[in-house]
Order: sequence, then C-alpha cells, then structure tokens
Amino acid sequence: MDERPVDARALIDELEGHLLIEATRGEGRAEAGRFSRQFGWLTDSQRAEVEERFTEQYVSFARVSWRRTVRRGDELRGEYEEAYRTLSQRLLAVWLFGMACLTAVAVLAVSCV
Repeated sequence: MDERPVDARALIDELEGHLLIEATRGEGRAEAGRFSRQFGWLTDSQRAEVEERFTEQYVSFARVSWRRTVRRGDELRGEYEEAYRTLSQRLLAVWLFGMACLTAVAVLAVSCV
C-alpha cells in the first residue's frame, strides 16, 4: 500500500465524474434508441452503428457543455469575488471615515469643555 494520505475530496470528485459520464451515456443510449426507431429500414447492425455514433456524439456534446459551464462559473466567481472585494473596501473606508468623524467630534467636545 502507498503511504500517501488519501485525498477524499479528489476521490469523491472522480467518483462523481464517473457516475455523471455513465448517466450521460445511459441518456445518450436512450435518445439514440428513440432516434433510430424512426428509420425502420435500417438493419439491426446499421441501427446498432447509428445508435453507437449517436451516443458518442451525445456524450461529446455534453462534455463540451460541461466545460463551457465550468468556464462561465469560473468567470462569474471572479466577477463576484472582485465585486465583494470592492464592497468590502468601500465598507471599510466608510467605517474608518465614520470613526474619524466620531473621534474628531469627541476631541472637539473635550477641548470645548
């Protein structure tokens, strides 16, 4: 056995990926079956070939869509993190300005007494 610690998150992510691909293949096979039924003139071997290619394309398109979704998620994460940083900086600036004003008022009040 290897002495390296097991990264549970990576293992779970890999398992989820395999399950997602298998579920997508199942959906692709079901769609391929529905698609090929409309061509009654196909032989069984032709139908199997059409269904196999359809399934491959279905999975390929799904992967492209997933990659696009991940890329867009990363873009949105970056945009939201930047907006959060900007708002945090503004809040800190307003808080510091308020504290400076309160300090100035307190100093003025003490010096006038």
